[in-house]
Amino acid sequence: MATRNWGLVLLMAVQGICAVFFIVDVFADIAAEGGMSHLTVHMAVETLATLTLIAAMVLEARFFVSLLRHEVALEQDLAVAAAEVHEAIRAQFKDWKLSPAESDVAMFLVKGLGTAEIAEMRGSAEGTIKAHFNAVFRKAGVHSRAELLSMLIDRILAGRLPDAG
Repeated sequence: MATRNWGLVLLMAVQGICAVFFIVDVFADIAAEGGMSHLTVHMAVETLATLTLIAAMVLEARFFVSLLRHEVALEQDLAVAAAEVHEAIRAQFKDWKLSPAESDVAMFLVKGLGTAEIAEMRGSAEGTIKAHFNAVFRKAGVHSRAELLSMLIDRILAGRLPDAG
């Protein structure tokens, strides 16, 4: 659960404590006055406020559960979308006929890693990574990382990527 949700949970807990306090106070007032026949305006207002607080808590709880369900659904949708984007990029790499090594380097490049980072992750020399960059750029028909990313984004948004199959 995200940190922002804990604030709402804490607020609802405090409201619950207040509701219990007011319920006890209303029953104490009724007992002190000798039963329901001696209800005063103060007791009626206090009872109404307590019932309103409880109703608000129920509505908040329902809304909170609805928000949590919506958050889970959005996270699932995001995971599906991320996987589809990844597959679409891989399909484009396949369409460009990138080798497996070029494909890996291109994916790291798309993720924003630098030459040194990619070389370290792949256990390769930086010169080898630069050679892979050049091959990727040549096969994609671009001259830079920015152009490659721009092309991929444009094709994803336009739905012009090759089939992943």
